[in-house]
Amino acid sequence: MNQPSDSDRADDRADDRADDSPGPQDPQRWLAWAREIQSLGQIITTFARTEYDTANGRRLQEIAAEIVAERTGAAAEPLVTDFLNQPGYTTPKIDVRGAAVRDGKILLVQEAADRCWCLPGGWADVGSIPSEETAREFEEESGFVVRPAKVIGVFDANRGGRPMEFYHAYKVVFLCELIGGEARASHETLAVDFFAFDDLPPLSQNRTNLRHLAEIQEHLADPSRPTFFD
Repeated sequence: MNQPSDSDRADDRADDRADDSPGPQDPQRWLAWAREIQSLGQIITTFARTEYDTANGRRLQEIAAEIVAERTGAAAEPLVTDFLNQPGYTTPKIDVRGAAVRDGKILLVQEAADRCWCLPGGWADVGSIPSEETAREFEEESGFVVRPAKVIGVFDANRGGRPMEFYHAYKVVFLCELIGGEARASHETLAVDFFAFDDLPPLSQNRTNLRHLAEIQEHLADPSRPTFFD
């Protein structure tokens, strides 16, 4: 497979910026700018040809960290370290989630991090197969054994609501069959339960939101519905 050239990547990024640049009334535009600056700094560092390029790439990532620190109160240095530890060309992270329904109710877990509820899942590990990663995360967080049966949707997690993280992310939601196990919390989850779609607990919005749950309902109502994607 032919790899895109540096100029191709630069052209693609210019097109992306033209399409996705925040509007003047967007209250999160500082975050979008900081994310883009960090991304450009990482790309420059990756393809640096001189020490001058490397220094410029590092400085851009430092500026991105300073912006985030200024707006959030976080310490800048750990952010710089984290940014500089991101290797290679900038790409989105992948979040996988499993949706399992019993008696018309959706299984959700209560996150220890914010005490709100979401579909079981998490960041995909390097080297993992998406469906296997989903089943593993599902069992670890809920105690239930599942078999992923269908991809419900591939969502751009930084659109349609509040961004998940500083880094861009895609969310893949699998419809899963319950095949064993029992409810069991973990070090990441406080509780496990089934909820009616019209009587949901407070949701952990960065992990699971009403948009995801609505698409799950559409697939349950119509098993032949094609996979949704942004």
